[in-house]
Amino acid sequence: MAAPPLSPSRAPAHRDANVLRWLAAFTASIVGDAVWFLALSWAATRAGDPGRAGLVLAAGAVPRAVLMLGGGVLADRFGPRRIVIGSDLTRCAVMFAAAALLALTTPGLWALAVVALLFGAVDAVFLPAVGALPARITGPDQLGRLHGMKGIAMRVGNVAGASLGGTAVAAGGAPVAFAAAGVLFSVSLVLLVAVRVAPLPPDDRAAQADGTAWRDLVEGLRHIRARRVLTALMAVIAIGELGFAGPFNIGLALVAADRGWGAAGLGWIVSGFGAGAGAASLLLTVRGRLPRAGLAQACCLGLAAVAVAAFAFVPALPGAVALAVVVGLVAGLSGALCGALLQTLTDPAYLGRVSSVAALFSLGLAPMSYPLTGAAIGAWGPQPVFVASAAVAAAGAVLGIAAPALRRAELARRPG
Repeated sequence: MAAPPLSPSRAPAHRDANVLRWLAAFTASIVGDAVWFLALSWAATRAGDPGRAGLVLAAGAVPRAVLMLGGGVLADRFGPRRIVIGSDLTRCAVMFAAAALLALTTPGLWALAVVALLFGAVDAVFLPAVGALPARITGPDQLGRLHGMKGIAMRVGNVAGASLGGTAVAAGGAPVAFAAAGVLFSVSLVLLVAVRVAPLPPDDRAAQADGTAWRDLVEGLRHIRARRVLTALMAVIAIGELGFAGPFNIGLALVAADRGWGAAGLGWIVSGFGAGAGAASLLLTVRGRLPRAGLAQACCLGLAAVAVAAFAFVPALPGAVALAVVVGLVAGLSGALCGALLQTLTDPAYLGRVSSVAALFSLGLAPMSYPLTGAAIGAWGPQPVFVASAAVAAAGAVLGIAAPALRRAELARRPG
């Protein structure tokens, strides 16, 4: 499992073979995630009524949220590469076991819930390690470009995964789709074994070896609190996710139904958002960095908040699609810059724990706003709910501008 340490390289991220191996592994993993979720959705709806099937789909979020901070501790203690490889290996085993279970028996919802819980627990370890890897495989000046490349991989992976998952289910049902996800995770595993990471500085290695897991977690939280720029950045991430999560994960579907746009209209809106986010990722990939990144991410977040508020007042589908493109572009830039700044501003020895806190906000706590958003739209309609959500996101933008350390934060420049 060991690979030679990463030697210093002046190659841009998009020309660095080591980065491209990581990117290919990340893409295969994203495609596998999409195939796995579609397979689980199909199997759950076939095994029970829609309400219980929904509980199965949500089951994985529980261990992911509960164990996420512990996953960050493991990533820092044992190294993100080792944790990512172990997680992919475990995900392979879970997928192939699920495929065999469905092929040989007719399991009830409880068995699928166990699979979802296991996968969620692995995700809690996997996600912080993935967040900690970029700063260990490229130079500080390439983090903006790498996050742009990562964004493109996510867009391509989600689209390809949905198509591949549907094809696999049509060809052989959920067992074939689970097996396909296992194969994709296996491809990711093979590529990750060849990825090299830079060693930690001597002081960081010494700190990494001391203390208990609980002490490591506390030290990680203290690291965030002790750095005003990280404290402000984490607050912006949390508030921004809270403002956008509900409207763009459940609110869009409700607005499309209310306006009579139907599933096709919703598909166009989601595609518009994806196109805007893809353009943002492409911009960062080409440019490599944006000047005054801290201020830029806050301004982009503010523009996205305005577009979200306007979304509920647009009467026609073309206008909604255009606004979705705008939201995808500026929110995508804000998110990518937040990720690159987090990597730049965090000491390497703490990246797993800091990434786990950010992932907890975006993937653990923000989804809790979904039922509240749905209930509020049902009671008062989309317009006040979208405006209120936009106000929350705008508060994150104001905080980013008002915090001097974050407003002045910059991404690293290329030497020479």
